[in-house]
Amino acid sequence: MNDTIELRGLRLLGVVGLLPEERERAQPLEVDLDVEVDLTAAGVSDDLGDSVDYGAICDALADAAGAGGVEPLLLERLAALLAESVLAVDDRIDAVTLTVRKLRPPVPYDLATSGVRIRRQRPRSSSIGFARGGS
Repeated sequence: MNDTIELRGLRLLGVVGLLPEERERAQPLEVDLDVEVDLTAAGVSDDLGDSVDYGAICDALADAAGAGGVEPLLLERLAALLAESVLAVDDRIDAVTLTVRKLRPPVPYDLATSGVRIRRQRPRSSSIGFARGGS
């Protein structure tokens, strides 16, 4: 699959981090993603029903980042939760590559962002057939 929906620079608020100040309030995050999905039908039909609605993806990401009770310590965990939310949007999504960045990393250095990048693929159902031999 070589078709990709690209979304760049989605700004969200979320509670993530180890430090007390990161646990007390939501901080600004930025998300970039590549959503791997077959866009052949949409390219022919010009119909949103044949594609994946990226508005729905943004809604899912916003919900996952701000989900009550889910406040991961690590960006790695937040990235995994966000990727899972994208895969849940539409069964036609094959995989997602997602980068999530803290826009105000809590370090005593001039660091613009800190982030992680992950790729998650939808599990493939295995349809292993068993051949029966004759006797």
